[in-house]
Amino acid sequence: MNHDHFMTKAIEVAQQNLRAPFGTILVDRRTDEIVAEGCNQAKLNPTFHGEMVALNNFASSHKTGWEQLCLYTTAEPCCMCQAAIIWAGIPEVVFGTSISTLEILGWNQINLSAQQVSEHAKFATCKITGGVSVNECDDLFRRAKQA
Repeated sequence: MNHDHFMTKAIEVAQQNLRAPFGTILVDRRTDEIVAEGCNQAKLNPTFHGEMVALNNFASSHKTGWEQLCLYTTAEPCCMCQAAIIWAGIPEVVFGTSISTLEILGWNQINLSAQQVSEHAKFATCKITGGVSVNECDDLFRRAKQA
């Protein structure tokens, strides 16, 4: 899978909310097809992070296939989102900006990495790759804080 290509798509989704550019896509690893997307909508509901919106969008149109997905997101999933990803059975996550960078940029974050959350889920395995298209993702969050 071409991580940079799919992260570019997640960045495009993030453009839907320039004040909170947390964009997510779900990709079927068998076909490289984007099967769902989501952008942060926390102003409507505090649980509507980009990942949660994408998970809900997938659930509304698919009943199975979670184990075939890779989730791409512009920022490292918070503990709520990473737990939902694990419960869904998604085996792979790719992110751009890290939680620690978000904190440095002034974003409120719970300082618990996606990897730490995954390590505590003894019943599941989730491969996590960070820092993909990191400069582009960092710029999204830096610009959002300056706006």
